[in-house]
Amino acid sequence: MEPTFEEWAILELMGHRRLAGKVTDAVIGGGAFLRIDVPGENGKYSTQYYSPGSVYCITPTTEEIARTVAKQSQPSPVHRWEFPQLVQPIEAEYPDDDYEEEGE
Repeated sequence: MEPTFEEWAILELMGHRRLAGKVTDAVIGGGAFLRIDVPGENGKYSTQYYSPGSVYCITPTTEEIARTVAKQSQPSPVHRWEFPQLVQPIEAEYPDDDYEEEGE
């Protein structure tokens, strides 16, 4: 399926995030998404997908402007501290020797 939207743009998201890059439409699992390829250092891109409902505004712009804005608002990778740690491993809650199958 060919994308029907393919533009350099500034993407503003609910939650007050602003990203800039090449924006295209995408279908994942039958659902509509917006794909943004944010230019980074050394010619690399960071690709992210957003549901249309999370988008506040799309401003088509030139590649030069999008690249300038992208430098100011680089998406950062997920860090381990963003995920809560389990107090104890799941296996400790259900040790194998305490589990009995029906009929035993």
